[in-house]
Order: sequence, then structure tokens, then C-alpha cells
Amino acid sequence: MKILSLLFLTIFLGNGCDSAKAQDIETAVIEYTANTRGFYQKITVKNQMLTVSKDRDGNDKEVPTKISDADWKELVDCFKKVELDSLSKLKAPSEKRFYDGAAIANLKITFKDKTYETDSFDHGFPPKEIKKLVDTITSLAKE
Repeated sequence: MKILSLLFLTIFLGNGCDSAKAQDIETAVIEYTANTRGFYQKITVKNQMLTVSKDRDGNDKEVPTKISDADWKELVDCFKKVELDSLSKLKAPSEKRFYDGAAIANLKITFKDKTYETDSFDHGFPPKEIKKLVDTITSLAKE
């Protein structure tokens, strides 16, 4: 009986940690921006809601869109794999933004009252460490 109780508690507490991590992303604010002289896009993800702005002055009315449960689960999985402390140290895989070959992109994550931000990289060509997260966010904005 003690073994059964111990097994039950281990499983219960183990699942509790996973759900706590999943809930942590609900307190995070993820902002992805991409811009050039003629293009601007800001995607904000907060608490299973997505807003997209295409006006750099903020004059357009942003309409929040609910992220589906399946897409949210995928986003949570991608978020768990990102090492927030190393975001500022990531190296861009290409340099097309230097000659107008690609928009300049940045990823900013505000999590637990601390802000983590990447150096600029090419829109569509993020560093490999955050590629899945960025691709997931941008694909949600296209839908």
C-alpha cells in the first residue's frame, strides 16, 4: 500500500509541475516585430490571445484573436524549449537585412517581470534556437 501511495504521489506531483510550466506562459508576453521602410508587422501573444498590428504608429485598431487549444499547446511546447537568458546572445544565420534583402526582426519576451530580447535578425530567417517558436507565431498571424 505504501508503494502504491508513493507511486500515486509521484505521478500526481510530476504532472503538477508540467501544468505549472504550461501556466507560466500565460503570464508571458511575446512580441515579434518585423519592419523595413515599407513594411511593419508586430505580433503580440499574451494569455492565449494574438494581436497583429501593421501600423508602426499604432493607429490601427488591433483585434485580439483567440489561439486554438491545439495551436496554444504547440506554442507552449516551443516556449519551453527556449532558453530565455541566452536570447540576447543568439547569432543571426543570415544578414539580408543589411542590404534590404529582408525585414529587420526582433523577438521580445516579458516573463516574470523580466524582459528578454534578441538582437535583430532577418524576418523569415531566425536563429535556429528560436526558429520553431518564431515560425509558429508568424504562422498564427497569417491565419
